[in-house]
Amino acid sequence: MALIVALIALIPCARAEAAWLRGNLHTHTLESDGDSTPDEVVRWYREHGYDFLVITDHDKITVAEGGGLLLIPGEEVTSRLPKRPLHVNALGLTKVVKPATGANPVEILQRNIDAIREAGGVPLVNHPNFGWAFGADELLKLEHFALLEIASGHRYVNMHGPPSVEEMWDALLTAGKRVYGVAVDDMHHLKRPWDNDVVLPGQAWVMVRAEKCEPKAILAALERGDFYASTGVEIAEYDVTAEKVTVKVREKNLARYRIQFIASQGRVMQESRGSETTYAIQGDEGYLRAKVIDSNGKVAWLQPVFVVLGNAGVAGVP
Repeated sequence: MALIVALIALIPCARAEAAWLRGNLHTHTLESDGDSTPDEVVRWYREHGYDFLVITDHDKITVAEGGGLLLIPGEEVTSRLPKRPLHVNALGLTKVVKPATGANPVEILQRNIDAIREAGGVPLVNHPNFGWAFGADELLKLEHFALLEIASGHRYVNMHGPPSVEEMWDALLTAGKRVYGVAVDDMHHLKRPWDNDVVLPGQAWVMVRAEKCEPKAILAALERGDFYASTGVEIAEYDVTAEKVTVKVREKNLARYRIQFIASQGRVMQESRGSETTYAIQGDEGYLRAKVIDSNGKVAWLQPVFVVLGNAGVAGVP
């Protein structure tokens, strides 16, 4: 029987009632090293059209009133070795996680990931290139996490490398790790928007497809890859079948667009100009993810689907 292609795909919810929800997963206030009160920070995100927010002050859970904005409890679990910051965000946790210690980055990061799981939270591994703390070699040894910060509004996390965190993501995907790429503000400042050294809000976010605007639904969607990450590009359509993948961009600001389809080992399989394109599955991709870049440098990263060769029929797209 001829080989055929099946996809193990994590596709935005097909149910009609599912909605796209905009949120930031990495936020600081005066309760740690931000410059504004929790109420001021919440107000900014509420007034700028966000649906949910995770405040992730260092090593504590900050309580605030949402006033119509959904707040998901969070913490930035903040470990370090000499000159090597090792940070993991805890999303939706039920208790504060004490930062782990250890002899090396893998040991410390894994202990924090496991402690976040034990506390009922979802771990998000933060900014590997911040302080050049760790890279793909360490990430490949970690277990029990599904989210990696690949893009950030923070000016000093060196996300472009070399190597870039996006390259690290491709290394994980090539090795068969089911890890999804997240974009965040890592917001610290509201007070000095003219200052080039501050970390402002509204720089990067996730668009999550969830049936309800509630913590459980949003966190579950993040863990299964029902979202895309963005620094400004908006996706109108992302359709996946066993034969093809179609991406359509919601055009704005007279921008022009390039759409890339990227496979195992970071290979760019196809690049198209325009706001809509389709890629025909070949079967040897390993995984396939789409990336959209606009003419102003804004980007959207769609989550990968995993391409499998089989001979017993098409497994289908869940």
